[in-house]
Amino acid sequence: MKSLELFSGVGGMALGLEAAGFKHLDLVESDEFCVATLNRNIRKGLLLSNGMAASCVDIHDYDFRPLEDQLWLLSGGPPCQPFSLGGSHRAALDPRNMFPQALRAVREARPKAFLFENVPGLLRPRFRNYFEYLRLCLSFPEISELVGETWEEHHRRLERYQTSSVGSGCGYRVISQLINVADFGVPQRRSRVFLVGIRDDLKIGWSFPSPTHSHAALNIHKLSGEYYDRHRIKPPEMDANQLIRQENKFLDPELLPWVTLRDALSDLPDPEMPGENNHIEGHEFKPGARIYKGHTGSDLDLPSKTLKAGVNGVPGGENMLVKDCGSVRYLTIRECARVQTFPDNYSFHEIWSRAVRQLGNAVPMKIATILGMSLKKALISRT
Repeated sequence: MKSLELFSGVGGMALGLEAAGFKHLDLVESDEFCVATLNRNIRKGLLLSNGMAASCVDIHDYDFRPLEDQLWLLSGGPPCQPFSLGGSHRAALDPRNMFPQALRAVREARPKAFLFENVPGLLRPRFRNYFEYLRLCLSFPEISELVGETWEEHHRRLERYQTSSVGSGCGYRVISQLINVADFGVPQRRSRVFLVGIRDDLKIGWSFPSPTHSHAALNIHKLSGEYYDRHRIKPPEMDANQLIRQENKFLDPELLPWVTLRDALSDLPDPEMPGENNHIEGHEFKPGARIYKGHTGSDLDLPSKTLKAGVNGVPGGENMLVKDCGSVRYLTIRECARVQTFPDNYSFHEIWSRAVRQLGNAVPMKIATILGMSLKKALISRT
């Protein structure tokens, strides 16, 4: 099940998809520090079973044509800055918009399926037309943009092509969904848009997997005392009757409780205790954490807030936890990796701020595995 990953970052999606059974031929990434991280873990045998190194290359220079019809899956997370809340909001006009290169990869390689991830800002009203344009581009990659044609003009031409019912059969059936990864057992409240396309000629029906976890189930576990008993801590005062009335409206008995930050970190030693964490790579205490506007830290008894790659020039400024005493401290690199569901033997950059930036941009391994296994099952059913 050959696959290729674009914009690999430090490999969260790649790890998850390999765990699902896909075999990456290459990991394509232009950031030299991310590539160094990828290759460090490749040497440890954690990625790219073919033994090759990740490609440190500008994606504009990558030729996908030799891979035509060889790939089961093309994956990646095109840079999100053009669409993020903290970005410049220029979308198609932003030179960092790499969706055109993802589209070129689909057009040239013609994979059986593709999986792309991006920030929820892509769905904001400001970008709604551009998002629909991307969906049509990915649905009909053979209808490429003409020289001198604006994206709006190309969009109108794609709309006419779609409604004319003269498709060549070389397109893709594309669906998208906004997913909060906490609903799939990731200890982080992180919403991302996933775009999935399956090639028309395969005639495969597929839908996104259903959630497995819920906030309501977590609250019920707290009310019963089970959650606090498991962690051997005193429960806070709660209005049980009010919470029960609220949660019973939303509780699906088949859903598991959200995984909290305390759940994810409970077996790691306290990094502020000297000598306790020396044997754990990346679990060194980082001083200087403080609360300020918009940066209040994560509650231990909820999934973490979304890990940030950098806010207002402060890498990892929100990547803190609130201790039981009420004070805050930065998450260690190993704790950030737990939040992103990387394995404990995965290595990151030695500099804290750079490692946090890499982790804040990553796709949680677990959600990639879940989506990858679902896609693999559908693709195999047609072989």
